[in-house]
Amino acid sequence: MKVQKVMVIGAGQMGSGIAQVCAMAGYDVKLHDLKQEYLDRGFGTISKNLTRQVDKGRMSEEEKQATLGRLTPSIDLQNASDVDLVIEAAVENMDIKTKLFSQLDEIAPQNAILATNTSSLPITEIAAATKRPEKVIGMHFMNPVPVMKLVEIIRGLATADEVYQVIEDMTKTLNKVPVEVNDFPGFVSNRILMPMINEAIYTLYEGVATKEAIDEVMKLGMNHPMGPLTLADFIGLDTCLYIMETLHEGFGDDKYRPCPLLRKYVKAGWLGKKSGRGFYTYEG
Repeated sequence: MKVQKVMVIGAGQMGSGIAQVCAMAGYDVKLHDLKQEYLDRGFGTISKNLTRQVDKGRMSEEEKQATLGRLTPSIDLQNASDVDLVIEAAVENMDIKTKLFSQLDEIAPQNAILATNTSSLPITEIAAATKRPEKVIGMHFMNPVPVMKLVEIIRGLATADEVYQVIEDMTKTLNKVPVEVNDFPGFVSNRILMPMINEAIYTLYEGVATKEAIDEVMKLGMNHPMGPLTLADFIGLDTCLYIMETLHEGFGDDKYRPCPLLRKYVKAGWLGKKSGRGFYTYEG
């Protein structure tokens, strides 16, 4: 089983980053989304990232053009009919993902691997929407994808050893570090990170300290490159809330209960950097 052709579903921040690193590693990549405008935005981001690499002397202009030449836009899911691997990076919603995987199961070649970049949802449940659960796997990239080295590789209940091996080997060709994780809510990264962010929000909610002070304590005292409230704004407060709800529901433990302040901000539309306001305000 060899991966040469890849389809990435979702041209947002994560999907465009995944498509970029796959194309840089020499894979032929179809970047798929529902609308041309989403694709235009995704391709614009990739082009800007690659230009920055050229300006910094990390890549030649020829390498940039070759990378862009390996990327093809797609707005028709039928384009998955000749790929070896699909990496889904659509919105973090179980209904959307299971519907997508059910469609992909019909379209993609029988030997194709179907991977999901979900940050918290059960791989086993997504795999159950297909007739090939042994070929379904989690590939959780970190944001920003071109910079961050980690990829959590998550086995579903039925994931075949051979499929795991193919994905582990392929991840290394992307200049990433694969780490094997089992299928539990939030996996490892978000099971540890999100309760920490949630606790920082509780600390603000209870008036223990200002947002600036909380972030400063974690940066200077724990050597975190970014404070937890700033990080929450960058991730998106709606995403943080969704993952906390997934953990709370998945484990049934009140230690994962989302902070009321987090719910309030999300209801107000204060989603962080992407909406211009979260715990901090952002211009432009």
